[in-house]
Amino acid sequence: MSEETQEQEGTWSGLKKTILGTVATVVTAGGAWLGTTLFGGGDEAAPVAAPAPVINITNTQTQQQSAAGKTVIIKEPAKPVAPKKKTEKEQLEEAPAW
Repeated sequence: MSEETQEQEGTWSGLKKTILGTVATVVTAGGAWLGTTLFGGGDEAAPVAAPAPVINITNTQTQQQSAAGKTVIIKEPAKPVAPKKKTEKEQLEEAPAW
């Protein structure tokens, strides 16, 4: 008897579940559409990064100096001094004691 009841109710309950599922899907889709309309959706394009700035540096001071005819003199360092010769006493003190 319970099988007959399930078969008769199965048709109507299946139809009810289908209609309820369709209504729930429509309400969910409508809520998503309303949310994106009110609060701004993801259809906006991503901002494009600005190119790196180009810095051109002109050294006018160097150009003015060379135009003025100034000359730069570079002096060479003095020659190294030869090491002082050691005396015999210093050489004996440094010699290894065997």
